[in-house]
Amino acid sequence: MANDVQDTTPYNAESLGDRPQRTKREVPDGLWMRCPKCEAMLYRKAVAENLDVCPECEHHFRMKGWDRVNQLTDPGSFEEHFDNLATVDPLDFKWAGKVYAERIAIEQKKTGINDSILTGVAYIKGRRVALGVMVGEFIMGSMGTVLGEKLARLIELATEQSLPLIVVCISGGARMHEGALSLMQMAKTSAALARYDDAGGLYIAILTDPTTGGTTASFAMLGDITIAEPDAEICFAGARVIANTIKADLPEGFQRSEFLMEKGFIDMIVHRKELRSEIARLIDYCKA
Repeated sequence: MANDVQDTTPYNAESLGDRPQRTKREVPDGLWMRCPKCEAMLYRKAVAENLDVCPECEHHFRMKGWDRVNQLTDPGSFEEHFDNLATVDPLDFKWAGKVYAERIAIEQKKTGINDSILTGVAYIKGRRVALGVMVGEFIMGSMGTVLGEKLARLIELATEQSLPLIVVCISGGARMHEGALSLMQMAKTSAALARYDDAGGLYIAILTDPTTGGTTASFAMLGDITIAEPDAEICFAGARVIANTIKADLPEGFQRSEFLMEKGFIDMIVHRKELRSEIARLIDYCKA
């Protein structure tokens, strides 16, 4: 019977050589990303077009410094100031076989900027402002002598020109590689803000994820109006450090924007897509 017939022709792999072979299409790396909050797989380009916000759950991803400048300011209006300042490694710091000066050189090459803050003058919906944007991708936006000096100069410029001051904070805290010199920037920036306040200036602080350490303990929390993005971590010491110190469980989400809003530490929580409009509205309101 036909079903009992077996093809005994020897298999010859070479006989397939002339046949067109289907090539496997490789998916380029980096096209997709996973949201850490809702765990959805997201097309990276779609997230970027949505201002680095998850289109599924509204999770706010961390934004690069220049992307933040471009998101907030009117096109082509940002004029950078004090971009020539760079650290001279005042302590000649070395640790575990590593050299701080070499680390700085690597970060400068990677990011294209000299240190962890961009400062300048720009327009936000037609309102001229002094703008500082901390750069999270440069040693986690840590505060060193250059950041303190650039920010102090920006505050002084805003004072001289009677400009509203906008500072976007993202920071891992004071930079340990510069020791007490880094901590001194807390006092320097706070003193500059006090003089700015005496001159009648308007300071709007924008806290993003994360804003921690010496940055939180100084200029980040000194705004006339303090805005936070949703679910941003805002604290001095991290949750694990506190829990291990006091040996107790901590309230759920106690270092997040929503908890701080409830306790009166910040004034408002604003979605990233509304930031430009909210800043312009606040400037107009405070001018009136």
